[in-house]
Amino acid sequence: MIPLRDSTRSRTFPAVNVTIILLNVAVWLYMLTLSPGEAMRFVFRYGFVPAGLAAADWSAPVTAATSVVPPLMTAIFVHGGWMHLVGNMLYLWVFGDNIEDRLGRFRYVAFYLLCGVLASLAHAMANPLSDRPAIGASGAVAGVLGAYLLSFPRARILALVPLGFFLTIAEVPAGLFLALWLLLQLVSGIGALVAVEQVGQLVAWWAHIGGFAAGMILIVSLKGARRRRF
Repeated sequence: MIPLRDSTRSRTFPAVNVTIILLNVAVWLYMLTLSPGEAMRFVFRYGFVPAGLAAADWSAPVTAATSVVPPLMTAIFVHGGWMHLVGNMLYLWVFGDNIEDRLGRFRYVAFYLLCGVLASLAHAMANPLSDRPAIGASGAVAGVLGAYLLSFPRARILALVPLGFFLTIAEVPAGLFLALWLLLQLVSGIGALVAVEQVGQLVAWWAHIGGFAAGMILIVSLKGARRRRF
């Protein structure tokens, strides 16, 4: 299912969410100016390589952290193609504004980045020896989806729904939409783990699952912190 819009309207303009989308688009447009070799080097430089966690010299924690932590942040702004970018940004556009509205701008920035980092770490746990750079905002966006499920379970999602070879537009309860999305990630992630050939690991399914779980946990803790401060 492809989301088009949701029934929950934000009370404020989602400045942070729009800025994140524009940053992702700007990085992709910059990558279009690179040669194939330069683009590959860019991906390896700013993507997150799970094997780098084990290869880092953790006897010098500061040095190790400076080599590992920056890619965890930058990887969520790098994409491998138009479909990769558009898919992630569409989900972020539909669901992110409401989470920003719920948390406030500064907390939303922290929430989004932390979801992305935790999603990448979940991917590394499932693929500790992978030397392929993981890129894309999908882990952070999955965190937004997890937060949305807890915050707006009764919302309605207008979506393109496949019916055989055709697509139709239908309103779907947010709880059902997100539950089906998570189920697809779980089935695909488990399948990738047990597959003899590692073709499934081309998609970071466990980053999606880890990000979704992180979003559910963080939305509860950050909302609680906001209430206590108020």
